[in-house]
Amino acid sequence: MTEIVTEGSGWFEEPGDRAELDVGFTATATTRSAAVSALADRLAAAAPVLETAGLTVEHRRLWVHNEWRRDRVVGCRAGEDVRLVVTDVGVLEQVLSALIGAEPTGLDGPRWVLADPAAARREAQRRAVADARDRAEGYAAALGVTLGGLLRLSESPGHHPIGASMRMAMAADSAGPDVRDLGLEPEPVRVSVQCTTTWATSA
Repeated sequence: MTEIVTEGSGWFEEPGDRAELDVGFTATATTRSAAVSALADRLAAAAPVLETAGLTVEHRRLWVHNEWRRDRVVGCRAGEDVRLVVTDVGVLEQVLSALIGAEPTGLDGPRWVLADPAAARREAQRRAVADARDRAEGYAAALGVTLGGLLRLSESPGHHPIGASMRMAMAADSAGPDVRDLGLEPEPVRVSVQCTTTWATSA
């Protein structure tokens, strides 16, 4: 019995319904304790926005290290990196404005993701299998045989949801800038799948 092996690919897009943000704060001082204390003061400015309804703090990472000049320690730098997830996109502009107004050292996002990518993945899988079958039917016709049932299917690794990202620039307005004109509407998130199929044939 001749077998036909084909690969199929499929994708499905839908607008992201949550956004990820990475924000970092740093402070420097002559000692570690003083640097951490100064960092705490900077974080205090951002504390109220972190309590916003529709915003989740996913993780916080503190780091402290020496500042060097040539071969001599001249002070210390402390920082905290915070990963935020905006689960209510209606508060995104408010959150970004408040975060920028708190003068972070860096802000990256939003990166649009899906709260539940399962439905999009299933549709992408359906399209990938349909693509693989269509290719197999073409080969069967070329060989003058009839395509039979599916014998084996495997999914190629490394296919994940791909979301659009917008990197925010820092602003100097400590009151919180107006971000409404920065194009922060939800962007489509694409879920892609690729599979390898083996099909039976009959004369």
